[in-house]
Amino acid sequence: MLTAIIATHESERALVPTLSALVPAAASGLLAEVVIADAGSTDATAEVADIAGCRLLVLREPLAARLAAAAASVRSPWLLFLRPGIVPDPGWMAAAERFIGATDMLDGAARAAVFRPPGIADLLRPQFAELAMLLRVALGGGPKPEQGLLIAQRFYRALGGHPSAEDTETALLRKLGRRRIAMLPAGASAAR
Repeated sequence: MLTAIIATHESERALVPTLSALVPAAASGLLAEVVIADAGSTDATAEVADIAGCRLLVLREPLAARLAAAAASVRSPWLLFLRPGIVPDPGWMAAAERFIGATDMLDGAARAAVFRPPGIADLLRPQFAELAMLLRVALGGGPKPEQGLLIAQRFYRALGGHPSAEDTETALLRKLGRRRIAMLPAGASAAR
């Protein structure tokens, strides 16, 4: 039903907590596979992906091309783009299933979803990266790549995938626009 796509480059340490958070979804059948779109890492990224049972695509292409190639290589109707080091909250599976079900009932309406950013309660023990992300969302407006992206594959293809831009993930979120992006009730945060 869902494929997670994670773009990596020298990401062995950041990848582990992200993959760990996806294990329950794989065990439940929600997550069909994880594709690691690697830029040719020389660290142990490939070994981490192999041990976790991920499919590894090594492409020395720009990020947009790697993400598009990974999306084109899967059969799942839904895609979940995550950055290494981003860990969805435990309730993410139920939130994603509800969003997918509601969107599918609307006959694949042109919608996507992101995880909610950290809230005030999350600031009780903040790290600098989390504070910076919260400030950017509060002051800058729209969703950020750190919030992931859950999108139907056919909608992703209709949009043309990730645009060739310096910050391709942000460019795709801008292309979607705020009206077509729902906020999942589950959050995601940087691994500690």
